[in-house]
Amino acid sequence: MSVRERTRRGPVTRQLRRAFVLLLLGFVAAIAFGGSAAAQQPTPTPAPPPATGQPAPPENAVPVSGNLNNAGERLAGVTVRAVDADGTEVASTESAETGRWELRVAPGRYTFEIVAESLPEGVSVQGTVDRQVVAGRANTVIFSFGEARTGSAVPFYEKLIRQLIDGLRFGLVIAIAGVGLSLIYGTTGLTNFAHGELVTLGAVAAWVINVSFGVQLIPATILAIIVGVLIGVANDAGIWRPLRKRKTGLIPQLVVSIGLAIALRYLILIFFSDRAEPFVDYQAQVERHWGPIAITDANLVSIGISLVVLVGVALLLQKTRIGKAMRAVADNRDLAASSGIDVERVIRFVWGLGGGLAALGGVLFGISELGGRVQWEMGFKLLLLMFAGITLGGLGTAYGALLGCVIVGMLVQLSTLVINPDLKYIGGLLILIVILVVRPQGILGSRQRIG
Repeated sequence: MSVRERTRRGPVTRQLRRAFVLLLLGFVAAIAFGGSAAAQQPTPTPAPPPATGQPAPPENAVPVSGNLNNAGERLAGVTVRAVDADGTEVASTESAETGRWELRVAPGRYTFEIVAESLPEGVSVQGTVDRQVVAGRANTVIFSFGEARTGSAVPFYEKLIRQLIDGLRFGLVIAIAGVGLSLIYGTTGLTNFAHGELVTLGAVAAWVINVSFGVQLIPATILAIIVGVLIGVANDAGIWRPLRKRKTGLIPQLVVSIGLAIALRYLILIFFSDRAEPFVDYQAQVERHWGPIAITDANLVSIGISLVVLVGVALLLQKTRIGKAMRAVADNRDLAASSGIDVERVIRFVWGLGGGLAALGGVLFGISELGGRVQWEMGFKLLLLMFAGITLGGLGTAYGALLGCVIVGMLVQLSTLVINPDLKYIGGLLILIVILVVRPQGILGSRQRIG
């Protein structure tokens, strides 16, 4: 082939190559765009078969659940349904053997009701529950069982008796949580503003073990007490013991406790919830009536547990070596150290005991006062009443804390006879002010001469 022919065929070959490349690119683009368009079209999938007489849940449906518990009896096979604003049933389900039920509805406001015919004989439900269902949150519905009560039909003397009993229950719960605070003050001189968060952490630990791991609430509470003991010991080892070694004053330690309380409170808010989360057990309780006395099983058990634990703490202080050492350190720390008592060991034991009692107090407070729920700031609400109780009884004395907390609890509950129940915690602040003005050393405290 001559040079002229090769020169003539060069542009033709290049044009053929370009045409081939463009054709290949067009073919690839057609495949790509055709595949993406086909991918954008939803592939028809067979819808799940709806329940009998029920439409399939919408795509944006969220779960709504609850537990049917009638005074400890799990109600199985009970029909729960959701009704929209037009009165149309949108979903229904039946409770399992454990009493738990769950259905799915689109976000919105619904009325949840129990079909009365599906309830066991002798069990009645107190009306329906109107609830706003929100996506991304735990939507829990709680039904109350038993006959509805009317406060206007109760004579005043019965109200007074019931409030006294409820005040005793509330005071014992405050005492359970506050005895540890008083012992910590007695042995270290620290006014620990973070003690309320120990109460909350104990209740949250019990909630996690009960709800997330499915452990019944009684063993979950025992495990939460162990967690509270470990938190108390770790609290002392990581923060307060190093501060004591550095001879940090009590005022700086008090400021540290305030900062620690704020940090723990909002860490609980971040990792727990901003809503009141219920325990699986003992949410709805039926009142037992004995003449003018009306009390639920949960409150009765709360009183019994509180009395047993407080008597155990009293025997610990009076009859055991560690209890006598605690009283010696609280009375005179330097003299106790010079007599051979390991003061740091005693303080470590006090922190562990205080953490365990705070955890138990948090669970009892949630069951008996908050309707079987846990709140992220429940310990902060109880902290003022604990300070009022131990100040009334005498700072640093376990028996004074017991007496003062019971009195504060009864006064707070009795105040609901004349003021709005939402304002009853204000009475704790008023009691604290009056005590500090009239008798700063408290009922069982002794005057101290300075100088």
